[in-house]
Amino acid sequence: MGWLTDEVALITGGGSGIGRAVALRYLAEGAQVAVLDRDAEHLGDLPNGVLAIPGDVRSPEDLHDAVHATVERFGKLDVLVPNAGIWDYHRSITRLTGKELSEAFDEIFAVNVKGYVLAVEAAWRELVDTRGSIVMTLSNASFHTDGGGSLYTASKHACLGLLRQFAYELAPRVRVNGVAVGGMRTQLRGPESLGLQDRTLAASFARNEASGRRQPPLIPLYDSGVEPEDFTGPYVLLASRTDSGTVTGAVIPADGGIAVRGFRTPAGGAGL
Repeated sequence: MGWLTDEVALITGGGSGIGRAVALRYLAEGAQVAVLDRDAEHLGDLPNGVLAIPGDVRSPEDLHDAVHATVERFGKLDVLVPNAGIWDYHRSITRLTGKELSEAFDEIFAVNVKGYVLAVEAAWRELVDTRGSIVMTLSNASFHTDGGGSLYTASKHACLGLLRQFAYELAPRVRVNGVAVGGMRTQLRGPESLGLQDRTLAASFARNEASGRRQPPLIPLYDSGVEPEDFTGPYVLLASRTDSGTVTGAVIPADGGIAVRGFRTPAGGAGL
């Protein structure tokens, strides 16, 4: 018997990276799992038993279809994991034109923020019926600077605000919590508007390792895991009715201790 036996979960962006890792962990914990992803190749790699749903989180129709398909297959929905996202690869406002910023803002916020709003809108009625929960993928950039560039950081701060507001609006029937993850070895890509759609975090890790660097030295737990599987525990805990039934509006940091590292580097704009 797992922590999530007989629970039904829908994970957006669950075809790869942390979303896929959470899907597999939920399966191992006894849950039935549906995954929404816009990459057909990623969906094809999911194991038997996972309901693979093609769709884009920017589309309210796709999200409603995903919720409907999940309930039709499994009979209910207990857990929603809004997770799909893109990263801006630390693009500073000082390195982008106004046109680039405008286009990248629209793309990053459409996926990272609107995608979460639309997922919750599509699912909240089913979650009310089951007294279910939402576990949002946040980031160290939801709390701290330099987890990305200005646009990514703003989008993840916005997601933290959404989490708190959703926890208020959906109480007492639905719990809403999040996991603020750190960097990991995934296929997380950048915005197409900046030409970063083919760049991945996994490739960045590989370059750092080839040069002898492992993790940024200011992360206290610099020798902790960087595989997506290493971050899945908090997602299980927050989805568990037994073990976090009194918890809502909370975020578990799973970022290697960035909050306790102190300010030991020059200001980001020191070279301007």
